[in-house]
Amino acid sequence: MKKFLSIILAITLVFSLALTGCTKEEPAPPAPVERDIILSTTTSTQDSGLLDYLLPIFKEETGINVKVVAVGTGQALQMGRDGEADILLVHAKASEETFVAEGHGLERHDVMYNDFIIVGPKDDPAKLKEKAPNDSVEALKIVAENKANFVSRGDESGTHVKEKALWEEATLVPEGEWYISAGKGMGDVLKMADEKLGYTLTDRATYLNLRDTLELDIVVEKDTRLFNQYGIIPVNPEKNENIKEEDAKIFMEWMLSEDTQKLIGEFGVDKFGMPLFTPNAQ
Repeated sequence: MKKFLSIILAITLVFSLALTGCTKEEPAPPAPVERDIILSTTTSTQDSGLLDYLLPIFKEETGINVKVVAVGTGQALQMGRDGEADILLVHAKASEETFVAEGHGLERHDVMYNDFIIVGPKDDPAKLKEKAPNDSVEALKIVAENKANFVSRGDESGTHVKEKALWEEATLVPEGEWYISAGKGMGDVLKMADEKLGYTLTDRATYLNLRDTLELDIVVEKDTRLFNQYGIIPVNPEKNENIKEEDAKIFMEWMLSEDTQKLIGEFGVDKFGMPLFTPNAQ
């Protein structure tokens, strides 16, 4: 009987080993390839909340993650020249067109627009709302005459470029203790103007998004000089072998698409009763 049991155990062991040898674990499926692009953009698209609204939708629809670098337009364009971004979303049209003409960008398209405004303390010590409510150049002349605190972006952003153009039209060079060059993004400049009881030029979207945290009112608006156009530019892939041309193009076409333009036009309406940006892709 013992011999018989030994034989049975031996046969069972051999059979088990044979099955083990024939059964192979299935290899784990390869991890999905992570797709991402670097978007260099102005701080206003970030501070206004627009990107937080749009980018999760883009990721869900395409699987592409957008890494945002929010800086002034001048610095964003320089990142493009240096091949440090895949695509740009900025707001200094003349500079953008030069960027493309010089071969740094492949093409440029209008995406949306809003406007600039001048904001200041609620008591408006320079009386800009009374004396120049729709004339930004005259308003800056009054600010300079009164040496009222004025906080400038000072960072070659699209907002700073617009501000410098207004000072030039006013034939003034702002200087002195009253003129503060911050070198910061729009949100930080608004907070600084608030703290210093000063005036500043801002895009309307960022101001409205932060209005509840500030003691600043709109004092100058609806001046045709204050039109604020945003454009999108894929960076020339020759700038850097790592630039993701195809995914950048997908993002550009998505931003220009009818569905996304509709999303842009709806952004802010529920909270402010008006859109923060008006889509105008061609």
